[in-house]
Amino acid sequence: MIESNVKKDLEFKIDLYINGKLNQEETDELWAELIQDGYYLDYTKSVANLKAVIESKRDIKKSAPVYRLRKVINYGAAAAIAIIIGVVSVFNYTSTTTTGELTPLEQLDLDNIRGSEDNPAANTNEVIKEAIELANNGNFEDAISLLQVTLIDTNIPELVAEMSLTLGSIQYNYGEYESAVLSFERIISQTTVDIQVLEKGYWYLANTYLQLDRLADAESAFQKTLDMDGQYSRIAKTNLEALQSVR
Repeated sequence: MIESNVKKDLEFKIDLYINGKLNQEETDELWAELIQDGYYLDYTKSVANLKAVIESKRDIKKSAPVYRLRKVINYGAAAAIAIIIGVVSVFNYTSTTTTGELTPLEQLDLDNIRGSEDNPAANTNEVIKEAIELANNGNFEDAISLLQVTLIDTNIPELVAEMSLTLGSIQYNYGEYESAVLSFERIISQTTVDIQVLEKGYWYLANTYLQLDRLADAESAFQKTLDMDGQYSRIAKTNLEALQSVR
């Protein structure tokens, strides 16, 4: 009950922030909380950006359906906090504007894969740990090669899904989006996969489709994420609404 109330309080503060109702001190305090919580950090970034997309569409007279993807980064007061603890993916969207563009996640959190309670295989498999360590040290190609070679001899569905989730995330962060699609699609094709791993596979796949401007595929993957009614369902719903608004 206490944890539920804390989450509701955090969501309430996020809504106030998105609508520009927090002062500078309150904003800094909120970001200090968000950088400790990967899920709500992603949620805030997605909702803030998509809100800007929807509002901008109301002011733009439609002429022809044009879809563009661009990564927009604007560091604000929260950046100072992020630098101190080594987080480089904090965005301040209050002063960021878009022109009808839908922006996917900049990076996928490898540490979240390694440390999440719903990914026991990721916590125990030494290959996954080594690959994440290599990627975090900038050795992306070695990390990718290690996972690809190991996957050849792996036939346990749960472990294949875990390794593919890690591989796809590294490929995504390295800019190899076509390869990342194949890795994430491998997750959803497994016969036996943990429900939370499957949900994350769809969520990451949807963002990868956005990187490739495959909006129809992205919409389908977001819908799958929403249908699973898990931790990413709320973000997926917001993404779906934004995609529908730019048609």
